[in-house]
Amino acid sequence: MSGTWAPGKARRAARGWDPRDGQAASPEGGPASERPLLIALAGNPNAGKTTLFNALTGAHHKVGNYPGVTVEKREGLLVHRGRSIRVVDLPGVYSLTAYSADEVVARDFMLREKPDLIIDVLDSTNLERHLYLCLQLIELGVPVIGALSMTDEARAQGIEIDADRLGARLGLRCVKTARGAGKDELLDAVLAAAAEGFPAAREPDYGTELEAVIARLVALIAADPVFTATMPPRWLAIKLLERDDVARAALRDGRAVGGTAVDAPHAALSQIEALLEESFAWIAGRFGRDAEIVVSERRYAYVHGAVAEALRKTAEAGFVRSSKLDAVLMSPAWGLPVFLLVLYGVFKLTFSLGEYPMAWIESGVAWLSGRLAAALPEGLFRSLVVDGVVAGVGGVLSFVPQIVILFFCLAFLEDSGYMARAAFLTDRFLHRFGLHGQSFLPLALGFGCSVPAIMAARTLKSRRDRVATVLAVPFMSCGAKLPVYVLLAGAFFPRNPAAAIMAVYGVGVLLALASSLVWKRTVLRGEPTPFVMELPPYRLPTMRGMLWQVGEKAWCYLKKAGTVILAASVLIWAITVFPRAPEGTAPDAALAQSFAGRIGRAIEPLVKPLGFDWKIGVAAVTGFAAKEVVVSTLGILYRAEDGESGEGLREALRRDAGMTPLVALALMLFVLVMPPCLAALAAIKAELGARWLAFEVAYLVALSWLVAFLVYRGGPLLGLKAVV
Repeated sequence: MSGTWAPGKARRAARGWDPRDGQAASPEGGPASERPLLIALAGNPNAGKTTLFNALTGAHHKVGNYPGVTVEKREGLLVHRGRSIRVVDLPGVYSLTAYSADEVVARDFMLREKPDLIIDVLDSTNLERHLYLCLQLIELGVPVIGALSMTDEARAQGIEIDADRLGARLGLRCVKTARGAGKDELLDAVLAAAAEGFPAAREPDYGTELEAVIARLVALIAADPVFTATMPPRWLAIKLLERDDVARAALRDGRAVGGTAVDAPHAALSQIEALLEESFAWIAGRFGRDAEIVVSERRYAYVHGAVAEALRKTAEAGFVRSSKLDAVLMSPAWGLPVFLLVLYGVFKLTFSLGEYPMAWIESGVAWLSGRLAAALPEGLFRSLVVDGVVAGVGGVLSFVPQIVILFFCLAFLEDSGYMARAAFLTDRFLHRFGLHGQSFLPLALGFGCSVPAIMAARTLKSRRDRVATVLAVPFMSCGAKLPVYVLLAGAFFPRNPAAAIMAVYGVGVLLALASSLVWKRTVLRGEPTPFVMELPPYRLPTMRGMLWQVGEKAWCYLKKAGTVILAASVLIWAITVFPRAPEGTAPDAALAQSFAGRIGRAIEPLVKPLGFDWKIGVAAVTGFAAKEVVVSTLGILYRAEDGESGEGLREALRRDAGMTPLVALALMLFVLVMPPCLAALAAIKAELGARWLAFEVAYLVALSWLVAFLVYRGGPLLGLKAVV
């Protein structure tokens, strides 16, 4: 590569900016051919980017965050024909305008890290829309290869794409991919580009008149070599014409867009601003529209011409099928009832199908507990292992089947394209409560885990909408709360536990809406921005893709069981055992004299109005670290109180005279509303700041107490005496 790289570099240097300056040598100081190639995967949401990333990297990837933000960063390392390739999966974005955190991260990565090449994943079923981002990537001056994803679905819809003709029209290489197929051809294209010195794609021509304006701006921008070293002049000129606030701020106060910070404004700032205002006026007079609209129209015209030459429709069968499905699923009359029925089916399947493996795991934990109790000599160590580790962690592990089933159902709904349609169904309804239609997607993710749901809110462009969505996410019952619901619903609502669990989920949604309405009229005044979103095509999710998602989330749950919950279980065991009671003391009396008993008695006045005794109070407090710890705490406390009883936790709870169905319902709702786990709180702080975090914690603590109080005290007045 080193022998052929210079000519390509020289061509790019002639334009005043080289996206790979400073990267020709490996980190070890060797030639470029010895270092891994840096490839960025870009594309619109739902374009199949993650599927391609998983196909390329397999299990050899890691997940983290970009510096300074909570946006997820996935990267992997692979070897193809003897050459190492580092692949970075950028967030899915519709453009590089940088309104949302995802767009900022994607744009900054390409300008700061200067990848050798960008693979732009293009949905073949909606090619014209996805090529808009491709043109913006080309404007960056970074070499681009187009990966035409879902070509099998496009063919089923009667769409045939001539990849070679499309590539020739755009001035870049296009490779067809589908469900992992075409991977080797894509990587071969990457190595071929490396051998050619990574030639840049042909820049789009926006017409003689607009190109003349761009050229004048480029000449002035290129006069300052400091700025041309951090960002391409042509790209910056186009961004200025689009009234990009971040790009304009870079000229005024020296903040380079994604690159190394510049200490001073652009040397020709006054001339550029004068020319820019003159250009705005000239374009408005010549075309009758603002400059940013004219630039957007020219991009779409360029894309339309390329697609018209390379795409051919042979049938409409796929579109007819989608239209028939949408006629029911998006119907004003049937859409919401079908959606609620789907959710009920998810909960019913989660509980009913998961009950059997849950019973097997519970039996296995009981067997292991008995064997360990028989094998280990009586003493503190046996108590730690049996009453602490096994009772605490084992109780949480028994709920893994329900967690896996729930995540699998959510992955199916998301990958099939149904979740995006549910967002449209709820848009008008959410607007009435001060939420954005696009808030539905983060809120739906909240049923799996609050942390990625909070991070997903960064896709909303309005700060007000982001704050409202993040504050509402904790009301969604994440997977960590499900073990508490399953335990209590199975123990106290055995006739229809799925309905009880769905009712709690529904209360969470209602509280989120009511709270959003309160915030809208107090701390978050203003109207949500209009909802614009692309509907992905219906597709049958791949089993591999769903298992991949479920496996990652289940593994995170198991890691939590082996770290946070294990540590919490040991700590809870310690406070239930120490200080040691005299020999012969009854188990319940010994527990009352322990640190746990003393703590429980101290907080009992606060929780007694909710119907909770001191044991429930201790479990509720420990749940602030992680919701699963509520289950492990109850397991340890009830085992400690009952001594060597081998009965299951559900039976132990039912035997407790103070635990009634009404108390169980109050506890479920308390766990629903109480502040989320520490990881979610950290995500809220990173997204919104410490002041909003303090507001959220105070609000949820007060509301959780109030909701549990109203349920316990008002339940009998509403006719719930029958269940008490």
